[in-house]
Amino acid sequence: MPTNVHPLAVEVEARIAAAPENVWEFVSDITVPARFSGELQKVEWLDGATAPSVGARFTGHNHNTRLGEWSTVSEVAEFDPPRAFVWRVVGAEDALATWRFDLVPESSGATLLRHHVRTGPAFTPLDDFIARNPDKKEKAISVRREALQTNMRATVEGVRGLCEDA
Repeated sequence: MPTNVHPLAVEVEARIAAAPENVWEFVSDITVPARFSGELQKVEWLDGATAPSVGARFTGHNHNTRLGEWSTVSEVAEFDPPRAFVWRVVGAEDALATWRFDLVPESSGATLLRHHVRTGPAFTPLDDFIARNPDKKEKAISVRREALQTNMRATVEGVRGLCEDA
């Protein structure tokens, strides 16, 4: 199977007036992003898991007006409280995407929350679309990047609200 030929990386961040331990409570809860994202609708643990740990798996149910509905399976790749939470969307042979939250403590007591995604290394649905529609490559990448940024920004801003309103 071909590898990811159009890798896409997106990162957003928010400065949150809360200690990393308080922010961690929300970023390590896999259901929180679905509360704020316009694409991710619901998340559920698999295989009897009830909390994140390396190797734990969960499914995400998504909806996008351009892409329709789909579900993915992800596996926790790194779980380092209260610093990093990383998961990979499982593909047939390799990861379709790697997502992460990084929490950076600041001297003021605040936390810099970074949310990052990188597609690949597996051949992704975006790669497939571009292979079938090469004339739409730039537009497809731009539209997907914008959708990811919008939903990721909504997630980090939602986490900020949960932390600062608590």
